[in-house]
Amino acid sequence: MPKPTRYATSICLVLTIIAAIGLIFGWLNHNVLIILVLLLPAVIYEVYRTEGDSTKWASWVMLITVVAEIWFIWKNVSFDLAQYVGVSEQYVGGFWVPLGDIKVIFPILMAVLAGILFFRTYGKYTKWLAIIIFISAAATVYIIDPAIIKTMLPGLIQQGANRFY
Repeated sequence: MPKPTRYATSICLVLTIIAAIGLIFGWLNHNVLIILVLLLPAVIYEVYRTEGDSTKWASWVMLITVVAEIWFIWKNVSFDLAQYVGVSEQYVGGFWVPLGDIKVIFPILMAVLAGILFFRTYGKYTKWLAIIIFISAAATVYIIDPAIIKTMLPGLIQQGANRFY
């Protein structure tokens, strides 16, 4: 059953403003914790709004990922996933994602999940929230490791173009 939309526009607008404040202050202070904490309400609302099987699991995994990322950064946990798994990249959601430090991998996973939510949902509010989450996740990755964005972007653009053409 579709979720009520009476206040959805207002809620999404407020969540956009909160996430934008997080992006601005996080960017200026080079502190991804600010971005992630102020993104958390948007992710929680995304979990509430999603209804389909694939979008529901994607939103729940995203919530777990954001909470785990906040914890990893707060506790300064470093873990090289590529070394543990023995491969340098993994196929996730239709895209090859480079593996490395868990603090970089989780925001990349968030961006991939936001893409899944954007393309697999019909609701304009869940799409709106997915865009907020994608931008915040990309900014988080860039602040943690700017080189990985420059490395990944051409490949992601090519993979995305191949999927739609």
